[in-house]
Amino acid sequence: MTTKILRSFLIAGVAVSALSLAACGPKTDTAADANASKAAQDAAASASTAQDASANAATAAADANKAAADAAAAPAAPDATTAAEAPGTTTTTTTTTEKKTEPAAH
Repeated sequence: MTTKILRSFLIAGVAVSALSLAACGPKTDTAADANASKAAQDAAASASTAQDASANAATAAADANKAAADAAAAPAAPDATTAAEAPGTTTTTTTTTEKKTEPAAH
């Protein structure tokens, strides 16, 4: 019976000391609390921005994949030079060969 009473007093003493420390302890700095709150808001905004960027990147990748699939499925377009020519006209191509000279040996 004495151990139960001593245990009860010990628990009550710890509770009273914890309560007195909480009530009479040093006050917290409100500026530090404001800075911590601002930092938390900035972190949340950064996380939101990162999430938006990730969603935009995923959308861009999906659009690129769709464009590639559409391009692969589309029939081949006519040659750009023939598409630019007027009907019934012919074009002539002139090629020139370049003469390369070797540097003189020293």
